[in-house]
Amino acid sequence: MIPIGDSPRSRTTPWVTYAFIAANVLVWLYTLSLSDAVPASPLEARRQFNEQTTGVCYGFETRPSDRDRFYCERSFQPQEFFDVVAGDPIFPGVNETQALLSILTSIFMHAGWLHIIGNLLFLWVFGDNVEDRLGHIGYALFYVAGGVFAALCQGVADPDAVIPNVGASGAVAAVLGSYLVLFPRATVNVVIPIFILIFIPIPIPAALMIGIWFLQNLLAGVASVSETSAGGGVAFFAHIGGFAFGFLLTLLVLRPFLRRPPRYALD
Repeated sequence: MIPIGDSPRSRTTPWVTYAFIAANVLVWLYTLSLSDAVPASPLEARRQFNEQTTGVCYGFETRPSDRDRFYCERSFQPQEFFDVVAGDPIFPGVNETQALLSILTSIFMHAGWLHIIGNLLFLWVFGDNVEDRLGHIGYALFYVAGGVFAALCQGVADPDAVIPNVGASGAVAAVLGSYLVLFPRATVNVVIPIFILIFIPIPIPAALMIGIWFLQNLLAGVASVSETSAGGGVAFFAHIGGFAFGFLLTLLVLRPFLRRPPRYALD
């Protein structure tokens, strides 16, 4: 199911949501602008590969290209992050400041077109009304905190992982959790692709769609526990942790202080 709109009408312009979408797009375009080429000389390629693996990539083996190096520099690698926090990095010459900031910078990075389009579509549909209720500044802080908490949850689930973790999905999951508390009676218009080219729009309760999304991630996360790397390439525990953060923080702390909800559409 692909969401394309929801029923509550925001009373304010969601400038922060727009800004986060723009930031993600700009970082993605910058990523695409980086060279994916490796040195033509096999010896130089091997030298850069070894230097990169034992440096910015912290043991993660990938192509010695500008683009792959950027992912290593700015993505969240749990083992590197926790080793730096403990003051005992395995590899010498690690940029500790950069490693610590990676838990923030990784929120604005993506691994592919489907990855970024999916995350930003969910943010576009659900973010505006959550921003309306939390206020611009509160929403900005909430979004970033949700993304950081989600990354930490993924790191705790697989603390020895050196695979780069990137994506806004943890922060977006926090938005979904908050949305479920704030708009339990909302409906969302979704499209279900049939034979790839045919899309049928269907209005369904937002709680049903978000509930199915969470259940899928929860079951996949539990199933991934026995795998070598929790998630098997998908940060399920970031999704679960981000959602729990948004849901519980809004339910237990934020809701009593929020402004009245926006109107619901009558169609």
